Amino acid sequence: MSILVTGSVAIDHIMTFDDQFKNHILADQLEGLNVAFLVPEMAKSWGGTGANIAYNLRALDQDPILLAAVGNDLGEYADWMDEKGIRRDWLLTLRDSFTAQAFLTTDLDHNQLIMFHPGAMERAHEARLDSVEEALSVGIVSPNGKQAMVDLASGLKERGTPCVIDPGQGLPMFGGDELLEMVEGASVFIVNAYEWAMAEEKTGLSQEAMAERVGALIVTQGAEGSRLIRGGQSGGVLVEEARTEIGVVQPEAVVDPTGCGDAYRSGVLYAMAHGLPLETGARLGSLMGSLKVASRGPQSVEATHADVSARFEKEFGYSLG
Repeated sequence: MSILVTGSVAIDHIMTFDDQFKNHILADQLEGLNVAFLVPEMAKSWGGTGANIAYNLRALDQDPILLAAVGNDLGEYADWMDEKGIRRDWLLTLRDSFTAQAFLTTDLDHNQLIMFHPGAMERAHEARLDSVEEALSVGIVSPNGKQAMVDLASGLKERGTPCVIDPGQGLPMFGGDELLEMVEGASVFIVNAYEWAMAEEKTGLSQEAMAERVGALIVTQGAEGSRLIRGGQSGGVLVEEARTEIGVVQPEAVVDPTGCGDAYRSGVLYAMAHGLPLETGARLGSLMGSLKVASRGPQSVEATHADVSARFEKEFGYSLG
């Protein structure tokens, strides 16, 4: 059975600002903001939430299906996917669109400014779930065009496939009722701390109340680790404790945070696909995020499955199996 990954495929332009944004943005001048940042370093890299997750799953020796929409400029990115063994069978190419493009600038405090052109992603709903005939062990709905996210969440649940809802940067597109409808009955709802604050404001629900609507709620908290709360439904996931705090794995270096959340999600999907407790998936996600932050670019983890397994056992004292 295959892991289905849905979400954006994007070309990232990553820049580094050798200072702190806060030193150049005046709080009392925000209405007339006109700030230029000199960025001496810039790299073009391959990204997009869906593609990043698929890349990290390949590092874990998985062969995911990537369902997404891309533009007429995929070019070298397609070659990269082929080199890394990421299947392109279910990529819908739209000849009149650009592939989604992200422009990211990181300062010395690892804060980020991000600008995003959605391009083909806005028509990702045309890459239809019913075109995927392979049996699925789990599927993830990650940031994408709004209609695609709604359709895919509904389709996976109707299909009976364990479903991870990861709205990420797409969360602002949804009102509270829309978000609840998408999340209701999912196996896992996963957000970072900032996204959780937004979800809480939109829905008025506490973490415990939100967890009652899903199999499990995961809130990632960067350097503070992540929190796993067992939900009110089985959701097709195995959770050992009602509430578990997952610690971080200290990275060898802090180089670039871009894509760390996507690396984390690959660990969660791996555990679900292999029938492992979700706590194991969260710990594996923490390890994958640690490997990612130590290298530049969202698709840069070079460890093999054997490397990751050995490091996991060293860090957590038990085997991935």
